[in-house]
Amino acid sequence: MIFFYGLVGFVVFLDQLTKYFALVFLSEVSKPVLPNVFHLTLVRNTGVAFGFLSDHSSLLFSVITVSLVFLFILVARSHGASLSEKWALSLILGGAIGNWIDRVRLGAVIDFLDFRFWPVFNLADTAITVGVCVYLISLFRTREKE
Repeated sequence: MIFFYGLVGFVVFLDQLTKYFALVFLSEVSKPVLPNVFHLTLVRNTGVAFGFLSDHSSLLFSVITVSLVFLFILVARSHGASLSEKWALSLILGGAIGNWIDRVRLGAVIDFLDFRFWPVFNLADTAITVGVCVYLISLFRTREKE
């Protein structure tokens, strides 16, 4: 279990480090890395995915905090889970903690990865998305075996 908490900590560390650099080196002006493909664009997102519910920040913060506690309990009780499920839950928890820290410290989540065809996001969002995909694949494989 220590390895998976280490993975959670690594995701949080990497997420917060990249957001620190985004805040220090980026302005609201988009910086093209690959013009019209990939830019670095500083965005402060007070909502959830794609900025939804940005007008309900206190309710949103409460729901996210309760969800974070639930995720922590789920990871702590995942002793019988498969290796892929533990990886997935650790990625999800690490990403959720990273975005929660932003909400506590700054009142908004810092996003900066901009592929132009998708809303701007960050490494925590990536960890959550990969974790959810791995978890769903693991669930489907488990059901196929039954």
